[in-house]
Amino acid sequence: MRPLELAAIVLITLALVFYSIGVWAERIRRFLLPWHVAAFWTGFLFDVSGTTAMEWLEPGFDWSSPHTITGQIALWLMLLHAVWATRVVRRNDDALRRRFHMYSLVVWCVWLVPYIGGMILGMTR
Repeated sequence: MRPLELAAIVLITLALVFYSIGVWAERIRRFLLPWHVAAFWTGFLFDVSGTTAMEWLEPGFDWSSPHTITGQIALWLMLLHAVWATRVVRRNDDALRRRFHMYSLVVWCVWLVPYIGGMILGMTR
């Protein structure tokens, strides 16, 4: 395994860990806290870093592949999710902070599609 390949795997897995902690802690608490937002942003940054490392491994993504399409959708949803979470916490609207967890789980589930798909692709190579 090449060092950059290992780095990409570690970065994407760290994205899974941080994003999952943020999403599930918020879901269990049923109230959005600032540290949940920090976990969302950390997961997003690890995901972008891991995706960038993968691009360096295989220059020229096939933009029409299902893995790339679902990965892009997931990244954009993670970004929107983190931005929205930041705004909700800054507004300090308790009603929004209590309902936010419903959207978080949807984004997390969408994010799992390219994560699991990437694992399967990696194992079949």
